[in-house]
Formats: sequence, structure tokens, C-alpha cells
Amino acid sequence: MEGVDEDVPMAPFMTIGDFSRSTRLSAKALRFYHQAGLLEPAFVDPVNRYRRYDAEQIHDARVVQHLRSLDMPVDEIKRVLASQDPAARRAAITDHLRRMEARLTATQSAVASLRELLEDDETPIEIRRMPATHVLILRDTIDLTSLGSWFDATRSQLRQEVRRADIEPAGPLGGLWSTELFLGERGECALFFPVEASGRSASAGLAQLERLSASWMAIARHRGSDDTIGRAYAALGRHVASLGGSAPGPLRESYSEGAPTRPGVTEICWPISAESAVRGGARAL
Repeated sequence: MEGVDEDVPMAPFMTIGDFSRSTRLSAKALRFYHQAGLLEPAFVDPVNRYRRYDAEQIHDARVVQHLRSLDMPVDEIKRVLASQDPAARRAAITDHLRRMEARLTATQSAVASLRELLEDDETPIEIRRMPATHVLILRDTIDLTSLGSWFDATRSQLRQEVRRADIEPAGPLGGLWSTELFLGERGECALFFPVEASGRSASAGLAQLERLSASWMAIARHRGSDDTIGRAYAALGRHVASLGGSAPGPLRESYSEGAPTRPGVTEICWPISAESAVRGGARAL
């Protein structure tokens, strides 16, 4: 058209000022997104280098802004923006949200544990002789990193075994945790339900009917979720050390009121010798 410079953009191109107001992104942020290849201007004036944007880019700018606020890597954002498939876009964003939610959960757990360190330690310790106990038990050897998923799956499986064997639990769910599991990050562990002694066969499906030996224990009770159980373990470890150390055998836990996956009560039982029990105030048998 006569009198019109074809190199000069016409509407709906927006000045960088108007685009900034529309997206709440500063010139510095827009420059970074341009240089990173996330949001290139629709037009750059070849003379003064002024950047102009298409109104249709406002949506992409908001997407970039939100994904960057969630720490999505630049390369992943590029893939999201380049995808022409809405379902693929949603899937990529959903996957990142799941990772962020998992990170948030871990952060909340760390905050709760750190806050706990600021509180006075008033964990009472009890010395008790645990009687021999018949249990329906599932044993395994696992990596420490898989403890959470193993616990959930094994608890569900053990409950199925209880129903299959038509056995009524005589107490709350319990766990056994070897020293090697924590020291070497791989070791033996078990979940069990106490049961009444009977003449049943020695097994019930995958679970086994066993008898846990009587033993002296130093015991701490923790009310809360597994995220904040560290203080109780620390107090218990200090007390056992003051009595002369632990006896051979796994740590034993029992769970009630939803523990350990939900806030409830976990009873932590640390094996000690009879001599240590006497030093802790127990009467010799």
C-alpha cells in the first residue's frame, strides 16, 4: 500500500509496555524469556530494536510465568510450548505438578522435623519386659529407600492374610527393623499382628505364624506422624546409651490410631539386657 512501510507492524501487535502490563512481566523477564527461546517477540524493529508482541502471545506468556514460578526447567517449558497436542501439554504440566507436590510434602516434613528440634525434649522412657508373643508375620529384606512403599504394600498384604487365615488380631500392627537396614541402607524387616496362641498350622499363605521371644525393652511413645518420630528415637537412643547400650535384636514398633502413615501413636521398643533394665529401675527377675 502506498505510503505504508511494510516492515512496520500493524495491530494487533503490542508495544512491550502494553504487553508487560497485560502479563505482569517486566522488561527484564521478557528479555530473559526471549534469550532463552521461551517467548520470542512477534516483531523486532530492525532499526531501534524495539520488541513488539502479538496479543495471542499473552496466553503463552502466562503459561511460561506460572511454569517458571514452579521451577520447571527451561527445556521442559520449551517442549510444552512447542507441543500442538493439548493433551500432551496437560500431561507434561501434570507430571511437573506431581513432582512439585512431592517436593512440597518433603519440605513440610523437613520443616516439621526442624521445628521439633527447637522444642524441649520431654519424651518419657519406660523399661518393660515384653512377654513372648505369637504373631502372624511377613518378613523381607529391603533397601531403605523403598521402606515407605514396602510398608504400605506389606501392611495391605498382611491384612489380607489375616482375613484369609480367619485370625483375629490380638493387638495393633507391629514392625521389626534390623540395625543393618539403617546402618547399611539394606536389611531385614517385618510387619506383624499379634495373635492368640493356637494349634493352627505354622503358616497362613505368605505370612508365617511365629513366636517372638520375651525380652527387656526400653520404650518410648510418640504421638504424631512418622515425619516427627526422630525426637523420640533420639531420646530413646540416649537413654539406652546411659544404661550401657542395647541388646542384640531388631527394634520393635507398634502402631495405633493410624500411625505411622497418619498422626497416631507409635510405641518404639529398643532391646536391652537384663542388667541394663535393672540399671533403668526394673526389678530383676
